[in-house]
Amino acid sequence: MTILPEMLSQIAIEFVKQRTKSFAQNDFGNFVRHDVAIEAKKHLLYLPYELTVKASVGSGNWAAVPWLGYFDPLITDTATRGFYVVYLINAQTEEIFLSLNQGTTETYREFGELRGREVLRRRAIDLSERAPEYSNLFDLKHINLGSAESLPLGYEAGHSFGRKYQAGNIESQNFFSDLENMFAAYEALVNRGGTLPTAAMNEEAGTNDIEETRRYVLSRRIERAPNIRKRVLEKRGTVCEACALDPVRHLNYTGPLKNTPLEIHHARPISGMAEGESRRYKIPDDFIILCPTCHRLIHRQVDPANLVQLKNLINFSYGPK
Repeated sequence: MTILPEMLSQIAIEFVKQRTKSFAQNDFGNFVRHDVAIEAKKHLLYLPYELTVKASVGSGNWAAVPWLGYFDPLITDTATRGFYVVYLINAQTEEIFLSLNQGTTETYREFGELRGREVLRRRAIDLSERAPEYSNLFDLKHINLGSAESLPLGYEAGHSFGRKYQAGNIESQNFFSDLENMFAAYEALVNRGGTLPTAAMNEEAGTNDIEETRRYVLSRRIERAPNIRKRVLEKRGTVCEACALDPVRHLNYTGPLKNTPLEIHHARPISGMAEGESRRYKIPDDFIILCPTCHRLIHRQVDPANLVQLKNLINFSYGPK
């Protein structure tokens, strides 16, 4: 086991005092951003999750609430948007909250603060109800972060379910058991569409079958993730693998790789992938590079991984099949 519980306790106990000091080049701030984040990543080495880890006591100035967050790149890589797993610390009461929470900044930007907090509360309920077998393992009570500032109020509203710990009195085994259950809940919510309304998912997927819809939405999340797209393009090249459209030759494209007018298709047969299976994709093996038209066509096939069937459908080609 790592010493993460002790580190979080240290933050909770020392933060009020440290906040009276200069923020710039502060050793305590560096400890949180660097040492705590590294320690949190160590625990992930033993678990089947690909998560980005970040810890913060503020950006430019001291935050009202220090935090340690885990982010699924298919959803977000920042605490400002999407939904994620996070430890939030009330330094006044020295309480630490493990929370399935949401990006406050993006929601505020779209709806304003008051309406935004209402939206966050409603989505928090939706998240807990979309994964009841996991949310029932945790507390559904409101959390108190001890601040009337804008972001902490958003974190309180965005809290879906979690666990409260008292600094200096954390039982290590229960702590890590809670964290692993929370990671399982997070993965299940990503697989089930997260905060997307069911009607919207069904419309996008073109079906009312909930399992087919969830598989489709997960596949599209994988295809649209910027970090995945760039790596696939680097490995598989920038020519449509169905019709051979080459944006450089045929469209005079000269821009950066990430903006290449081609799409990546998650070709792994997701219909055979059970929920909770940890390896959602392997780069580059599970992907195909397609132009937008070919990508739409392959998604209409019974087998959206059958590139040969798609090639046989096409009556023209920009190059040899």
